[in-house]
Amino acid sequence: MLTSREYRELTVVSANDPIATAARLTQSGICRDYMLYERNGTVALACGAAGEITATRSQVRVRWGGEERLHPVGDIIETVSRVLHEAPFPSWRAYGWTAFELAYATAGWSEAVGDERLLHLVIPETEVVISAEQTVVRSLDDDHLLLMAALVSEQEHGAAPAHGGPATLDVASSGEEGYRRAVRSAIEEFRGGRLQKVILSRLVPVDFGVDLAGTYVEGRRRNNPARSFLFDLDGFRAVGFSPETVVEVEPDGHVVTQPLAGTRALTDVPAENARLRADLLSDAKEIYEHCISVKVAYDELSILCEPGSVAVGEFMAVKERGTVQHLGSTVTGRLAPGHTPWDAFRTVFPAITASGIPKTAAYECIHRLETEPRGLYGGAVLTLSSAGDLDAALVLRTAFQQGDRTWLRAGAGIVQQSTPEREFEETCEKLRSVATHLVPAAAHDTAPATL
Repeated sequence: MLTSREYRELTVVSANDPIATAARLTQSGICRDYMLYERNGTVALACGAAGEITATRSQVRVRWGGEERLHPVGDIIETVSRVLHEAPFPSWRAYGWTAFELAYATAGWSEAVGDERLLHLVIPETEVVISAEQTVVRSLDDDHLLLMAALVSEQEHGAAPAHGGPATLDVASSGEEGYRRAVRSAIEEFRGGRLQKVILSRLVPVDFGVDLAGTYVEGRRRNNPARSFLFDLDGFRAVGFSPETVVEVEPDGHVVTQPLAGTRALTDVPAENARLRADLLSDAKEIYEHCISVKVAYDELSILCEPGSVAVGEFMAVKERGTVQHLGSTVTGRLAPGHTPWDAFRTVFPAITASGIPKTAAYECIHRLETEPRGLYGGAVLTLSSAGDLDAALVLRTAFQQGDRTWLRAGAGIVQQSTPEREFEETCEKLRSVATHLVPAAAHDTAPATL
């Protein structure tokens, strides 16, 4: 029988710079496993794991405190939703990530999935929520609560970690011919009528050690993401500047998805940006790609929302995201009675802007033409709570790190009007949102520790 544990809470100093304060906390040594998640200027930092859920194609592993259970999988999302409601905490918030290949498993295509982890969620031992107005520390342990509150105050008034500035990775010199060949193959498949759109990505290795916390601070100051994140969970690390959300669900059932499709570069020259913006807004291929993505997002929300509640709000607005500008729209609705945030996530995931149309045909094309599994790329980093909210960021514009390996990845939306040359250049434009802000690791810390 598990004993219920309650969070205690302290409100401490406000933060002049929530981003830098939270990043310094991740380097303090107090957080063994952590996830930082930022939305609308407020940064949440989850430290430690009072509870943990991981999933592969064959089982869901659940740990509450020292007790661990294995659940055979019929439906991963249904199993995870059910065990979360058994969490021995009166009020909880979970943080974690899902791999792109979770979509294969939930679509019944488990033979395309190996034994890799498809989902990892933690309910933190301690949580710090930092905004410009106040900092709130919550913890299940009184000693941790006081220690973290003191550390927050110390970090807020401390100096930023010193580094030698970012390095720039050349993203155009890796994998060009292979990517163009894959794009040509995809374009051939459109003639058969099975596909309308597919997102094909390419991986770019990073040949030097990267300080992810430093990269987060540097990159966040130079990007304008919809969400940003930084985490180290069980030795898998990532830092990202997500341009869009997969799905947002409020406790009252209000649901939002924000498809971005259609891209041009964003430069330091205002006149050039204006020219590229006008070109984006008049390009038939980009408009077609965007409109069919919005239609699918509308149709997906219509499956689980109250009749008449689904609407397209902002339509085809230009969104500036780091080194690119996108066409962006907002599709909203209200969940019908009986539907949950997990139902919304299942219906919309993976984002149409990271998969394709129709999704099942796109999965097959991606699996066949990309050189290795995507893992977190094209998946989601998310947070959800017992109150009934869920917020999931699409994992793009991200640096990934495991062991002594660091890599970037980016893709482009391929439609019948695409050209391999332009789609390759689009991946370069997107990659530069991260590749120009990579902070090299110090000589004594060229590889992350495996926790």
